[in-house]
Amino acid sequence: MKKLLISILPLIVMLAFTGCSKSSSAISSKNSEEKITLRIAWWGEQPRHDYTLKVIKLFEDRNPDIHIEFEFSNWDDYWKRLAPMAAANQLPDIIQMDLLYLKAYSKNNFLVDLTPYIENNTINTKYIDEKVLSGGKVGDQLYGFPLGLNAPAVIMDTNLVVSTTNQPPKQNWTWDDFEKIALEVHRQKNIYGTNGMKPPEVFFPYFLRTNGKNLYNQEGTALGYDDDQLFVNYFNRQLRLLDRGAFPRVDVTEQIKGIEDELLVNKQSPMTWAYSNQYYGFSKATGRPLEIMAPPGPNQQDSMSVRPSMLFSITKSSKHQEEAARFINFFVNNIEANQLIKGERGVPVSSKVSVTVKNGLSTEEKKAFDYVFHVEKTSNHVEKADPLGGIEVVNLLQDISEQILFKKITPLQGAQKFRKEADEILQKNK
Repeated sequence: MKKLLISILPLIVMLAFTGCSKSSSAISSKNSEEKITLRIAWWGEQPRHDYTLKVIKLFEDRNPDIHIEFEFSNWDDYWKRLAPMAAANQLPDIIQMDLLYLKAYSKNNFLVDLTPYIENNTINTKYIDEKVLSGGKVGDQLYGFPLGLNAPAVIMDTNLVVSTTNQPPKQNWTWDDFEKIALEVHRQKNIYGTNGMKPPEVFFPYFLRTNGKNLYNQEGTALGYDDDQLFVNYFNRQLRLLDRGAFPRVDVTEQIKGIEDELLVNKQSPMTWAYSNQYYGFSKATGRPLEIMAPPGPNQQDSMSVRPSMLFSITKSSKHQEEAARFINFFVNNIEANQLIKGERGVPVSSKVSVTVKNGLSTEEKKAFDYVFHVEKTSNHVEKADPLGGIEVVNLLQDISEQILFKKITPLQGAQKFRKEADEILQKNK
């Protein structure tokens, strides 16, 4: 899971004097003065790197005037490397962007508005819903182009659940249903009833929405809920499961370094809390049938959301912004490219592409597509950029969550600490 170590803004300031060192990541060796060279950077694991290189090769074959240099790394290293590049005004032409960082980078004038490239049809949005594009906007300007859509999900080994409860879980299950299933599986199988429900910055906001609240207020200047009992209730449930052995200790979850270590993969839990695009990876790693479900309710339909899984942004320092826009257009609209991607960056944002790609997928691969299609159809909520200070708020929530689960503080103490420090962060950055 993503572990955010430090806010991007202090990091940019701190590293501004270090200059821009070359990444130790893979960088293409071709160089031709006759061609325009674009630099692209992204984060991800090896399968993402492998198919992205194939997409780049496909683009270069179709666009012989453009050569692409690339660099990639894991999530943590990616942002650490990007910060000094930003400070030195040497960012790649195209950077993979996350909603958590979008406002920080755009407000500091590192990104360009992509709207002109849509208006002149360099980026074709004929089959892309305006609602989807809104996920990459800060104000009225489009600073990040969504590459795919995700939705919060619970990935479940329903056969394991049925073998203990004698009935499959309902799609409209509640938080109490979840707790009962987790406890019953643990009692009968002597395994965990759930994984660690990480990351908290995904599923605590979802829990708030099931109670009609949001993590942030509309202006992004304070928390969006007033009753700290909601925070207490969320973590008390986890502590009840932890005390009865149905929830893994933090020292157990800290040992999970990759999907092969996941509890669901190793039959140590019947469910894992994840994003929808992780479904196929889990299905492939387990080698057994799984199902993808909406997290517990009530009010699931009103609480669910789709989220740009990641975005491409064009940087202000780029000398080839038009060519960068051509690559983004290829990435989101070319069917052959997306048949290589297979929705790993989320369900393609183009309805034409997503339907075509889905038709060529296996039954297991189609499940994540169908799930996102359903959420997108039934929910009007598309997640937008986190507010300034959101990076620090997420770090804070992660830290307090671990303190609670290590039993260093109570949920009530955690709720009070989170409110005080989160509001201070958001007020400072407004």
